[in-house]
Amino acid sequence: MSRPRSLELPPNARAALLTTARGNLPTLVAEPAGGMVDRLPALLVPGFTGSKEDFVAVLAPLAASGRRVVAVDQRGQYESPGSADPSSYALAELGLDVLAAAGALGGRVHLLGHSFGGYAARTAAALDHDGTTIATLTLMDSGPGRVTGARTLADLALLTAALPEHDMETIWRTKRELERELGETDPEPAVEAFLHARFVQTHPMALTVAASQLLADEDRLVDLRARTVPLLVLSGVDEDVWSAGELAAMAERLDAAFALIAGAGHSPAVDEPEATARALVTFWDAAEPRD
Repeated sequence: MSRPRSLELPPNARAALLTTARGNLPTLVAEPAGGMVDRLPALLVPGFTGSKEDFVAVLAPLAASGRRVVAVDQRGQYESPGSADPSSYALAELGLDVLAAAGALGGRVHLLGHSFGGYAARTAAALDHDGTTIATLTLMDSGPGRVTGARTLADLALLTAALPEHDMETIWRTKRELERELGETDPEPAVEAFLHARFVQTHPMALTVAASQLLADEDRLVDLRARTVPLLVLSGVDEDVWSAGELAAMAERLDAAFALIAGAGHSPAVDEPEATARALVTFWDAAEPRD
């Protein structure tokens, strides 16, 4: 789970609803200082148990590159409504949501998916058959298939067993007790309150289906091998849901660019926002030369 260190938005950012052809999505939107937008927008998709707030720390440095930057909640995440129908969380549906969000931003976007959000983002790129919507794709700490980190596998197994039996509040309390027993420190009270609200407001079916997809032995690179969109794989050096080595090998298989962020774990946008933003802007600018 990504833990933003602060929820304070930069002066050039705001919360907003993005109206798409598939419904409204809660977002955080950052504009370049002075409103001078001269680059393609960026669309940021969060991971499992995450939300748009996971990108708060990178909004300002990314927008400073001349882009509108939009972070979204996926369906069923935090402030985005969900459904009890498991089929509504199929990757094809999540990918279509991402494409609809990109379309609402005017078409061509730099798309980034973090962790499970990478599953939705790569599906969107595969569904963008004519290549008119996705300008570039970044997979940030999002591996080729089943998660491999021992701690994450254990957490997913516990959550999968608990979801049919308990309400979200009970699961949250148990989860936090286990985390504290493992030596994790509590965040500041405002962040703790946010993490609690985000978890209990996330639709349990969204978590159930996502967990099953994260545990599936399925090579999710198939749809990307024939892609033409420029691709970046970005990893924290201490990535532990897959591993930095696995992600580097994935980038090599895909003939993709690879960026390794020193000092970062599974959430580079939280751990090292400036370095993460620099890597992203360098990649985006190279794929989007000025006239």
